[in-house]
Amino acid sequence: MFENAIFYAFGAVLLLSGLRVITARNPVHGALFLVLAFFTAAGLWLLLRAEFLAIALVVVYVGAVMVLFLFVVMMLDINLERVREGFWRNLPLALVVGVILVWEMITVVAYHYFGTTTPAVVTARYSNTKALGLLLYTDYAYAFEIAAVILLVAIIAAIALTLRRRKDTRSQDPALQVRARREERVRLVSMPSEKE
Repeated sequence: MFENAIFYAFGAVLLLSGLRVITARNPVHGALFLVLAFFTAAGLWLLLRAEFLAIALVVVYVGAVMVLFLFVVMMLDINLERVREGFWRNLPLALVVGVILVWEMITVVAYHYFGTTTPAVVTARYSNTKALGLLLYTDYAYAFEIAAVILLVAIIAAIALTLRRRKDTRSQDPALQVRARREERVRLVSMPSEKE
């Protein structure tokens, strides 16, 4: 009973913060409401005993993606009137997508309560992180490796796109350093010793 009350409280906070993400006038406030939505979603994952997914949600989305998003929003000069111009034009499509998402969620919840399968019994030694790892590295190993390669290519492309050659900085060329010889660097000069 107490767990159900916390679940519905987190669900209400998640819905309200998600609504505020799209209705906030200031994009920084919208991003902060999105952070709140991520934290409450992580709380829901914890209630569903999916600790690894909750921690991954907080670390990846709150710790990395939202910090980057806030950095971009605060560094750019965003014209808010231009951003709001397309709101009413895109509202019908957004309503259709929203109705489809709500229908899918209702279907999943209804199947959970009215489905014919019995829920699996969770033992005390069960670890969802271990089960997720076994599933990722056995059944979905190729998909996992392909995703890793795509992320690696994206990281290399991002570095290549942001790499700038500046004329006012001095840099070293490792190839020239390796090819250097002692004769080119040091010159021995024979000088007679001074006499008093």
